[in-house]
Amino acid sequence: MILLPVHPEILEYVTRRRLLRTFQKQCLIFIADSDRPGLHTEMLEPKHLKIHSFRVNKKYRAIFIYRGPDVVEILDVNNHYQ
Repeated sequence: MILLPVHPEILEYVTRRRLLRTFQKQCLIFIADSDRPGLHTEMLEPKHLKIHSFRVNKKYRAIFIYRGPDVVEILDVNNHYQ
């Protein structure tokens, strides 16, 4: 799987929250196996938009879309509980 470059604002967001290393680690795991149970990958509602998320840690999730069969773009990282 190919992960498109992450927008600098997203990297700034995770850095300010001291999540950069965790985010990078989870991205590497996602690239290797997007169905790994620990990532809790899911399709978000409404499903017709085909927006997905995976767990960065217990509090934060990365929001992404598929740009092609094996191409993913991370759109956002946000607090899962807000």
